[in-house]
Parts: sequence; structure tokens; C-alpha cells
Amino acid sequence: MIIYPTLEILNGKCVSLTRGRLDEPMLWHVDPIERAKSFAAAGAEWMHLTDINGLTGDSPNAELCEEIIRSAGIPVQFGGGFRTRDQVDSWIDKGAGRIVIGTMATREPELLRNLAKMHPDQIVLAVDIFEGHVMTDGWRSRSSFTPETYVAAFDDAPLAGIIVTDIDADIADQDASLGVITGLAAQTRHPVIARGTVRGIDDVARLKYVKNVAGTLIGRALLSRDVDLDEALAMAAAVQEPVAEFK
Repeated sequence: MIIYPTLEILNGKCVSLTRGRLDEPMLWHVDPIERAKSFAAAGAEWMHLTDINGLTGDSPNAELCEEIIRSAGIPVQFGGGFRTRDQVDSWIDKGAGRIVIGTMATREPELLRNLAKMHPDQIVLAVDIFEGHVMTDGWRSRSSFTPETYVAAFDDAPLAGIIVTDIDADIADQDASLGVITGLAAQTRHPVIARGTVRGIDDVARLKYVKNVAGTLIGRALLSRDVDLDEALAMAAAVQEPVAEFK
């Protein structure tokens, strides 16, 4: 399983969003470029970067995000409000290893499929789930899609993976609930990357036993030191013990 240490950038600073609220960011006094380099130094294979300003429109973080991508030393999975083909093409040309697409896919599904064909294994679909529906516009708008039908619609696209966020669990700030992610992972051929489920090292261990979960994003738990990256990487790399099948 791949650990994706995660940075979220708002107005040039590293932040975490409290219950997804853009107006209540938790600010972390760390250098985002140096922090990205530290992920590679610890042995991470990938990192995840979100430009939060990009979720709401034009972003002042473009130069910083480009520098992080150039300097990280590992491939960067990059999200942040991509709405056009030109945006996706431009950031791949700038070195982004993968581009994460959410809202665009709900509005222009054929564009997502075309981008996945043009950039095989570089396009990741974001599926943010709240009360049984896919959310868009940075969790602000509820679509008519159920996650099951939504994911099934893109099953034939050559996606690099699907990031699944259980917003209910994130908003409640409760112990990680894997029910939604487990159910969706069982219904897609694409590797699933879990988001919002890791608050402690035990959550990493639990995710390893969920079929078709290929990775997890860890952001706030690393910055708050609730999870040690070295320990998480070692846990993710450990050989999984066999699990008996019950009939």
C-alpha cells in the first residue's frame, strides 16, 4: 500500500481544513517546499498536493505549487479545481505525476475519459461522498449521482486510481470509518486511495486489509505528529498476514 504524505496550500501556506470549511483553516508554520523534500527523504514513493485556492477559482499558488513539484524529489499527485483540458495538459507538462479531477468529471464526463486516454495512468478521479451522494465544488454542492453509479460510469477509463473521501466521517471527526470506502473499493477495478481515514498508525494497519485499497492520503495527522511518517511507511510496506475466508 502506498502512503501519500499530503500538503494542502492556501494563500501560500500549509493548512488543514477543519471539517472541510474553507473559512476555518488550521495554519501550520512549516515551509511547504522543505516539508515536501522531507517526504522523499523519509522514503515516500509519492506525495499528494492540493491547491485549495484552486478549488474556488484562480489561484495565487501556481508558482509555489510548481516549485514543490520540481523540488519534491518524488512524483506529485496534484489536485485543485481543474476545469479544462488546457489546465490538465499544462500541469502535466510542468511535471505533475498525476492530476486529480473531481467536479469536471460530473459536468464533462467525456472530457475526463479523453484526458485519461491522452494521459494513461496520470488521471485520478476524486469521489467525495456525503449522505450517499457525490459532492462537487470542494464539498459545497451535492450532485444527483450515487457513488456506485458514478464510479461504474468510468470503469472503462484508464484511470490511475480513485480517491474516495467519506465526508460524513471527516465532518463528524470520529474514528475512521471504512464502511463507505470498503464498499466502493469492492465495486471498481480501479485502485482506490482512501482519504480522511487516518488519524493514527492503527488506521494505516486497518487499511492494509481492505481489498483493492492501494493507498491512503495522510495530511493533518502527519503535521500534528499523531502519525510518524517513517512508521506509517514501514507499516504500509510490511508483508500482510493471510486472512481466513469465512463462508
